[in-house]
Amino acid sequence: MTIQTAALIETLHALGAKIRWCSCNIFSTQDHAASAIVKAGTAAVFAWKGENLKEYWECTLDALTWENGEGPDQIVDDGGDATVFLLYGLEAEKKFKETNTLPEVDRSMSEDEYELFSLIRECLQKDKDIFTRLTKNLKGVSEETTTGVARLYKLEKENRIICPCINVNDSVTKAKFDNIYGCKHSLVDGLNRATDVMICGKKVLICGFGDVGKGCADAMHASGARVYITEIDPICALQACMHGFEVVRIEDVIDQIDVFITATGNKGIITFEHMSKMKNNAIVGNIGHFDNEVETVALKTNPGIKRTNIKPQVDQFTWESDGHSIILLAEGI
Repeated sequence: MTIQTAALIETLHALGAKIRWCSCNIFSTQDHAASAIVKAGTAAVFAWKGENLKEYWECTLDALTWENGEGPDQIVDDGGDATVFLLYGLEAEKKFKETNTLPEVDRSMSEDEYELFSLIRECLQKDKDIFTRLTKNLKGVSEETTTGVARLYKLEKENRIICPCINVNDSVTKAKFDNIYGCKHSLVDGLNRATDVMICGKKVLICGFGDVGKGCADAMHASGARVYITEIDPICALQACMHGFEVVRIEDVIDQIDVFITATGNKGIITFEHMSKMKNNAIVGNIGHFDNEVETVALKTNPGIKRTNIKPQVDQFTWESDGHSIILLAEGI
């Protein structure tokens, strides 16, 4: 929920829509924008900056639940969480009715998955028809993020999509503008706000050279960094070479890099083992939408690692075994 989101809300409201809104992650809400929308009465808002993940999923449920107990006609999604909450919930509801079995949850899951499926369990224990009711009127979904679109394509291949979905991310105005130029702005801005470390002269590894990775690499190069790229797609890797960047394996440079940025939309890109081998106070950030790219659960739960909060959304993790630390931004989200 940002000022840009508020502008969209007011546009949709002016077109006659009835709107309920929640945030797309726990950090992104601008409270002043959310408050302005509440005051204007143009949408019911369920979001504040600094939610925990349990609150985040509860807000998602609240935003999807109209006063009559039914759900939305359309979902304007950012990351796919609202959509998959309904899809996974509907699948769990069907299984529950057939087998009387609820989704299993355990702490080996990511924290995000744990809270999602815990809430689905809780919902079904209270109301076995809740997800049928919430999806009753759903006519379509739009999705604007690279990761969210990839998730929907995977669900489509598995025949799990229940309504038409519009791929906004791959529209020219999104992929070729916001994904490149928006990231060129926000990556530098985020690093400066979080650490104020001089980028010039640093070795920066960008994991992924899609549209987002291209924007990130250009921004770091323009800031004077020495830029390295990891990429599994041969065409994107060749593009990185043609841009003058060195394409490497993360394992070959893990102890040399000052700043790691994941921009793949995939899972397990920077592992716990990788972080164990990084140089002291290497900065790890993710410009994707979820915490799948960095193995944050292992980092946060390992008893041999001390976590020190430096300031909001900036944490230092120190290995007691050798004393080296990494700095993780925004909990990897």
